[in-house]
Amino acid sequence: MIPFNLERAESLEQALEFLDRDGTEVKIIAGGTDLMVELREISPGEKGPGTVLDITPIDEIRGIKDDGSTITVGALTPHREISSSPIILQYAPLLASACSTVGAAQHRNIATIGGNVINGSPAADSVPALVALNAEAVFQSKSGERVSLLKDIYLKPYQTDIKDDEILTAVRFPRLPEGATSSYIKLGRRNALAISRMNVAVVLVIKDGEITEARISPGSTTPTPDRITTAEELLIGKEPSEELFRRAGQAVSEEMINRSGRRWSTPYKEPVIAALTARALGEAAGEGV
Repeated sequence: MIPFNLERAESLEQALEFLDRDGTEVKIIAGGTDLMVELREISPGEKGPGTVLDITPIDEIRGIKDDGSTITVGALTPHREISSSPIILQYAPLLASACSTVGAAQHRNIATIGGNVINGSPAADSVPALVALNAEAVFQSKSGERVSLLKDIYLKPYQTDIKDDEILTAVRFPRLPEGATSSYIKLGRRNALAISRMNVAVVLVIKDGEITEARISPGSTTPTPDRITTAEELLIGKEPSEELFRRAGQAVSEEMINRSGRRWSTPYKEPVIAALTARALGEAAGEGV
């Protein structure tokens, strides 16, 4: 591993002061499950961060709050806490499902939601669920707060628009609407400790036998996280059915190709993301598809 300086911030104010002064060559560490792998992969002679800033002591950006309409999850909240939170289980169960699939129990105990978001991996488990929840990312710097729709912070794989002097302090999202159902499905190479090959998060609202709202957010399929509105629009006003969900899955597959082009992995991904989407929609609708 390349050498670097390690600094430790005891408060958000202290961390922001450090980044305001020296942020250009700094990497932030919280759980470290992504960053430590990244640092180990830097070869001798390659340029790495001059300083790693440890923000794990900052309790003010940890925990889950619900004000009755909006849920705020501090960036340092570990996946284990999110997956077992009564608030998340009741009002955003797809996020609980997503966070429960992150690595092994040891990873979930220390890996944070903020790290999963900021790492920018197309395979991030929590991000499709957060996008389906219409989540916002809250950034803080010495100059103030910046809020962005979470899906818009991604520029390309492994790159976000976070500035050198900023820290992601929270993600926040509205409670799911009354009567909403949801599902999250992950496909990995094996049953445990697997990075997602693909995943999908969906939300449905069904009233009087018709779908009135639909959200579909696949992972590891498009260059940056997003909802697939063409597939969502296909569902609105329709009665849930296996055939309808199959068509929506196909629409997701087609949009993947429109955005990413045909690559070596397309013959595998094209039918699989269609099937995963149809299955997730069936689970959300209670159809067993």
